[in-house]
Amino acid sequence: MNAHAVASDAAALEEGAQWVTAACWHNCGGRCLNKALVKDGVVIRQKTDDNHEDSADYPQQRACVRGRAQRRQIYGEDRIKYPMKRKNWSPDNPNKELRGKDEWERISWEEALGYVADELTKAKEKYGNSSILAEGSEIGRLLNVFGGYTSRWGTGSLGTWSLTPHLIGYDDGDSGMAVNDRLDMRNCETVILSGVNPAWSSAGNPAYNYLQVKNAGAKFIAIDPYYNDSYALLDADWIPCYPSQDIAIWLGVAHTLITEDSPDNPMIDWDFLNRCAIGFDSDHMPEGEDPKGNFKDYVLGTYDGTPKTPEWASERCGVSPDDMRRIAHEIVPSKKVAILTAWAAGRTHGADNLPQMIMTIGAMTGHMGKSGHMCGLCCHNKASNHGPALVKAGKDGLPAIDTVVPDCINDTQLWTAVLEGSYTFTGTAPNKNKASEAGEVRPIDIHVIYHAGRALLQTRDAMAKGIEAHRKVDFAVAHAQFLTTSAKYCDIILPLDTYWERPGGFLTGNREMIIVHSQVIEPQFECHSDQWIACELAKKLGLDPAAVYPFDEKQQFFNQLAGAEVMDVDGKTYKPLVTITDDDIATWGVEGVPQTGEIGLAELLDLGCYQVERKPGDNFGYIAYEDFVNDPEANPREESPSGKFEIFSRTLSDTITNMGYSAVPPIPAYTEPVEGLEDTYSDFTAKTKGDYPYQVFNPHYLRRSHTVLDNNLWLREAWPNPVYLNAGDAAEKGIAEGDTVLLTSQHGQTLRKAALTQRLMPGVIALPHGSWVDIDEETGIDMGGADNMLCGPVGCGAGISGWNSVIANMEKWTGDELVDDVDKDLRVIC
Repeated sequence: MNAHAVASDAAALEEGAQWVTAACWHNCGGRCLNKALVKDGVVIRQKTDDNHEDSADYPQQRACVRGRAQRRQIYGEDRIKYPMKRKNWSPDNPNKELRGKDEWERISWEEALGYVADELTKAKEKYGNSSILAEGSEIGRLLNVFGGYTSRWGTGSLGTWSLTPHLIGYDDGDSGMAVNDRLDMRNCETVILSGVNPAWSSAGNPAYNYLQVKNAGAKFIAIDPYYNDSYALLDADWIPCYPSQDIAIWLGVAHTLITEDSPDNPMIDWDFLNRCAIGFDSDHMPEGEDPKGNFKDYVLGTYDGTPKTPEWASERCGVSPDDMRRIAHEIVPSKKVAILTAWAAGRTHGADNLPQMIMTIGAMTGHMGKSGHMCGLCCHNKASNHGPALVKAGKDGLPAIDTVVPDCINDTQLWTAVLEGSYTFTGTAPNKNKASEAGEVRPIDIHVIYHAGRALLQTRDAMAKGIEAHRKVDFAVAHAQFLTTSAKYCDIILPLDTYWERPGGFLTGNREMIIVHSQVIEPQFECHSDQWIACELAKKLGLDPAAVYPFDEKQQFFNQLAGAEVMDVDGKTYKPLVTITDDDIATWGVEGVPQTGEIGLAELLDLGCYQVERKPGDNFGYIAYEDFVNDPEANPREESPSGKFEIFSRTLSDTITNMGYSAVPPIPAYTEPVEGLEDTYSDFTAKTKGDYPYQVFNPHYLRRSHTVLDNNLWLREAWPNPVYLNAGDAAEKGIAEGDTVLLTSQHGQTLRKAALTQRLMPGVIALPHGSWVDIDEETGIDMGGADNMLCGPVGCGAGISGWNSVIANMEKWTGDELVDDVDKDLRVIC
């Protein structure tokens, strides 16, 4: 921190201002320290981490542009300040067709809660609790006490990493246990990055950690349709590819490893395969399976007559055969290599075997379980630093409330289920924790949509269908801070507070630290929390609020503080983090018992962050899969039926195939993606392009965290949200820099201004994720650049939302030039 900043802080504090740790709660993956300077109840400045001197081993937790712009968000003139009702809505005459077009009028909380309670009761009595489709954990507690509701499930950001790894003995990366920690990563000689861009998607320390790996001497290679800012930072060697074709790339690499391996030129770690994996070759197939079904013979084309050579793969993935052979030579067992992928490649149709493919490459080359060797998913807030948490929050102490209604709709069918009255039931939220059931088509009759989380209408597949679904149901309500997409198409909006206006809580950003945020300001206008709304609505429904929330948010926060733990210096055991005294308990007015920890309660709240200092050689280092690789028999992979890495997995194939969307093979074989590269051709063999000749993928973007912050004018000015086009493709279409471009898929249309680049694979379009939809009702064209307008209701594999497997056409727009986002009117309705 510079001297001028220190002086400014001192002057402000002398004038009666106070620094308070403010939540930076949006789901970007960074989770950085954000402090607000509060004077007379108003935030006048922000700053980030200055709790200690910054160093590579002990880095500060610095906020990005998104976190630093939150003051503009909290005090935005477009905040929903009061309960609002659509002007032409009434219980007897809902005028459904006006959703998204109507004007709004202010009503009282008494009226708003009364309307919502009446509509919920009406739906329950006429159609049953399954007629209520809802999202949001807080309102979910209330609705389960009320008799239940229809829920939804999806693979979200994880895509195929949501379920597949847990069936084959691998790790999904979300656990933070899939690869080695950041200090050991510095031992790598080569780092392969696939679809990784923490500079945009996980702003904070991850990109900085990778920079330390580069500074330690590692070479970086990037496999991606787009040469992104992270690759530029690391001076990575770029190998461009088509989206959704990653399995083809790695099959070409595997073919090279197999065919060039010899005792004089060891390309494969046979010891690793023999001890730690099953299904690679005919000698290591599971008992009872046809030996011909092994992975090696599939790659060689022994039985299907199609060797998966780099030439075969190149036709599908766009990577040159020489580059695939080069990758194979870069990852031989004798080198210290990290093969790191992100979730993006798994957010595609036909990629259910992708995690199995990555695992197979790691097993073939032995890059797991050793220092400087790692292979797996490294993404989001675990983007560069895995291992058990060194500090963690306690539980809030709330009792669980059982799910009552079993109906649970996959995201890819969410809106068609509302419109068509049926869906494929596969169990309640099948994922790594809950096994799926055999797919069964069931009727469903949705009459109410309740939005209290996740921005479903904006973020889930087939947005055009979603808007249609919202104009079909009898009633729609949203908790909202702004006129978001979900709120815009509702009848009632309940004004929601922000985390800056709540008692406090914890945020985790990486294994070495935890952020403790406090209440910064009083709730604005008539805004309240989700929990307050749930409790007040319970009263209107004739329910006991204590059955929903037996104690308040302050007690929940205190319980988290009291239960927080930090790892001891032995690197194995945990001890209490916070010292709590009788005076603390009395001051807070909560229930609790005194305890001794590593830091006093007041000091922790003042710092806002507790970080464990790291240094090379300490006891906190982590090597993924080390115990298993050293002794597979004594340390079997618990979620794998065989206890090993399953390159052939009958469980994988049967589990996902039985869900009823599409079949998945037991080995990592190539599956043609729905709306993938092949579908950009009317005749793939003849290479004749079709009506939708371009592939579209959706990079995360620094202006937003998913969809949140898209209305922030500071960020709109800094990040204009263009559509990125390959300069050669644009020239063929007569499109120049800044021209308005119409993107058309078979599911919808959207407009954006063009940004031309040579950093994008030809034939590929990059449309940033999360821009708020803005439909022109006369044409049906989205003026906002919303990526999910181009996505359709495509269910396949494990119910994957294939946001990065989209095909479209692009053309120069001949209508009025698109207004820059920063110059568009904010959605101010109260």
